[in-house]
Amino acid sequence: MGSLFRSAEMTLCQLFLQSEAAYACVSELGELGLVQFRDLNPDVNAFQRKFVNEVRRCDEMERKLRYLEKEIKKDGIPMLDTGENPEAPQPREMIDLEATFEKLENELREVNQNAEALKRNFLELTELKQILRKTQVFFDEHEGGNPTESMTRALISDDNIARQGGLGPVQLGFPEKPSELEDYLPCFVAGVILRERIPAFERMLWRACRGNVFLRQAEIETPLEDPSTGDQVFKSVFIIFFQGDQLKTRVKKICEGFRATLYPCPEAPADRREMAMGVMTRIEDLNTVLGQTQDHRHRVLVAAAKNIKNWFVKVRKIKAIYHTLNLFNLDVTQKCLIAECWVPVLDLENIQLALRRGTERSGSSVPPILNKMETCEDPPTYNHTNKFTTAFQALIDSYGIASYREMNPAPYTIITFPFLFAVMFGDCGHGLLMALFAGWMVLKEKPLAAKKSDNEIWNIFFGGRYIILLMGVFSIYTGLIYNDMFSKSLNIFGSQWRVNNVTEEQAINMLDTHMLDPATKDFLGYPYVIGMDPVWQLAKNKIIFQNAYKMKISIILGVFHMLFGVALSLCNHRYFKNKVNIFCEFIPQVIFLTFLFLYMVSLMFMKWIMFFATLDLPGDEDGDFRRGPQCAPSILITFINMVLFKESKIVEGCDETMYPGQMFVQKFLVITALLCVPWMLLAKPIYIMRTRSQKAVHTQMQQATENGDAEQALANNTQAAAPHGATGGHDDNEEMSEIFIHQGIHTIEYVLGSVSHTASYLRLWALSLAHAQLSEVLWNMVLSKGLIIDDWRGGIVLYVIFSFWACLTVSILVLMEGLSAFLHTLRLHWVEFQSKFYSGLGHAFQPFSFELILDTASQGDAE
Repeated sequence: MGSLFRSAEMTLCQLFLQSEAAYACVSELGELGLVQFRDLNPDVNAFQRKFVNEVRRCDEMERKLRYLEKEIKKDGIPMLDTGENPEAPQPREMIDLEATFEKLENELREVNQNAEALKRNFLELTELKQILRKTQVFFDEHEGGNPTESMTRALISDDNIARQGGLGPVQLGFPEKPSELEDYLPCFVAGVILRERIPAFERMLWRACRGNVFLRQAEIETPLEDPSTGDQVFKSVFIIFFQGDQLKTRVKKICEGFRATLYPCPEAPADRREMAMGVMTRIEDLNTVLGQTQDHRHRVLVAAAKNIKNWFVKVRKIKAIYHTLNLFNLDVTQKCLIAECWVPVLDLENIQLALRRGTERSGSSVPPILNKMETCEDPPTYNHTNKFTTAFQALIDSYGIASYREMNPAPYTIITFPFLFAVMFGDCGHGLLMALFAGWMVLKEKPLAAKKSDNEIWNIFFGGRYIILLMGVFSIYTGLIYNDMFSKSLNIFGSQWRVNNVTEEQAINMLDTHMLDPATKDFLGYPYVIGMDPVWQLAKNKIIFQNAYKMKISIILGVFHMLFGVALSLCNHRYFKNKVNIFCEFIPQVIFLTFLFLYMVSLMFMKWIMFFATLDLPGDEDGDFRRGPQCAPSILITFINMVLFKESKIVEGCDETMYPGQMFVQKFLVITALLCVPWMLLAKPIYIMRTRSQKAVHTQMQQATENGDAEQALANNTQAAAPHGATGGHDDNEEMSEIFIHQGIHTIEYVLGSVSHTASYLRLWALSLAHAQLSEVLWNMVLSKGLIIDDWRGGIVLYVIFSFWACLTVSILVLMEGLSAFLHTLRLHWVEFQSKFYSGLGHAFQPFSFELILDTASQGDAE
């Protein structure tokens, strides 16, 4: 847990691995997930690295597995996921895996090709069966004569002329010379076409053949399966009659253009019946063969589905290992691989054990060598987290990765974040709903995590389940403080008010509300045990009282929250041994914030302690009056007058100040706070400038002593830089003008930010009041309507209205208001709190971890 408060200490190491042991060692480090390797070949092309062929082999195996996975999903076969995490196979096992995948792919492709050919043949036979059936109906309409003669009569019949007369002149007919009759005997073609192409097909036939065709079509009722895509398509049977070979060629070209399939259709009924019987026999045989093919395909896919998850894990691990080995360098002997990596100092022993296990697995006799290296680079930031702290750390990292060894806000955010959220979301009922939902996710954590849903919104909720749980629990607590549950108060301990001027009927029916004044005899003089007295729910001045109460609470919480952030900056300065920032930044910042805003908070507490609403206090009359509400000063007006050096207006008979010497103390505090501004602005740059001058003098004196020219050294005493670490985090080569500008920006940001950030915490008051009012409006305008009807109909109405009220409560008050409060709380931490001590300029530790690689790959597959 130590690295949770501050990032783990990192070191750069050099790793020497024997070539035969490198694969096994990297595999063990990948299982451990605590090493971040550096690329030692940045100028080498990815296709020119040593293990590029192995990576390509892994890509090919992954392609084959994706093909198998697609076919398995296509058939709806469940893939067995035992949750096992198999180790990375040895390099020699790659050949067996490749052979297995090659065999499965070839077998599956062969089965698919055969099945597609069989389905295409089955489709053709089915279409031919439909043609023989549909055309038989048309031929039966002309029973009693030769089909050709019947078609001839049909082509020149009045009905046909009437049907096609609207499209153009009909030119069909017999020639004048009987010897030419054979050339004009009608021919016909039959086929199948997609149903949606029929209108365009018919128009094209009519225009291209100039009306010299006769088309009949009938829809096929059942959809047919396309063997190429597997989609269900609707088709229609057509038969076209025409005269002459010229039209025959033209008609066939049009059918080809519309991708219509033509089939032979005999003229004689006996031939058609014989063909139909043969088609039915072939269809039955094809059904048998297709069933056997599908059974074989199903058995192959079921066998693959049992192992495909483990195969994916193995292949991805092998690929990750070889990709990592490509980052290494080969020594001159070509027998040793050299790597550089960032590792946590506390985990060096675990890394050594992992390397030892890898060496033993490979059978190598030469142990690996791990040496620490000195470097001037900034190490990556690594914070140890668990399933509880991961979500809070993610909130901080979303703002910026902490600089190396910088104070980590995450452990403090675990408490402050849900608490500030609850201040804005204070409602026992809504907090209970939130806590129950989060508690269910926590209790069902393992089965829910195993489902690996690809719903992004659900993944966000599930990832932040512990944040939601704490927000709900804290909201229940603040709801008890506000005594607010679905806009109603709980009278657990009995009210301390007795409203004497209310009749019994008014009290029962709540026909009226009343102003509550603690100075009257209605108040018993003892506070409610915890939180607000429930009688405030019926008071006319409820909003006025809650406004003052919640606004002061917001300012108090905000000032202490900001002071805590400034105090954490001291931990950073002390850890980095930066005394300049302690004396030139931290001390004036604390003085400025304390002398102005913490003093204002102290005035609030003094006002609560010194002044009372009741007038019946022990002592003389003058004392009672001076401690009464008439003499209680306004803290806001007092603070404004304090900054402007003005005296407050005095009420006759009241004390001029809250305590003796108040005006002198306030002037002293304001003047001291104002003096802190130039202190923050100039002290650090001047100190750096003087330090650099002294360093320059010292350097020149040394050179003069060596060269015998001390006067020349004194003349050039401004040309050297200050020693590293004495400049408060600034580079020795940085221009002084830039240091002055940077310090000026930092000072202005802090001074103006202290004012704006204090006012920003008023959002705690505003959102809390808005949430309470929305809840009350929803109760009065929706749920109370269901309580009007008294008889049995009232139960039905209440059931319907309660359902509507519950939906609005969850969707608006819990989800939308909860999201709004969450975002405001996030802003308070990112801007108002973290800006006091957190720079967030680091880069994250990205270890070589199989767990992270597999999670990323699974998310990519889900998308």
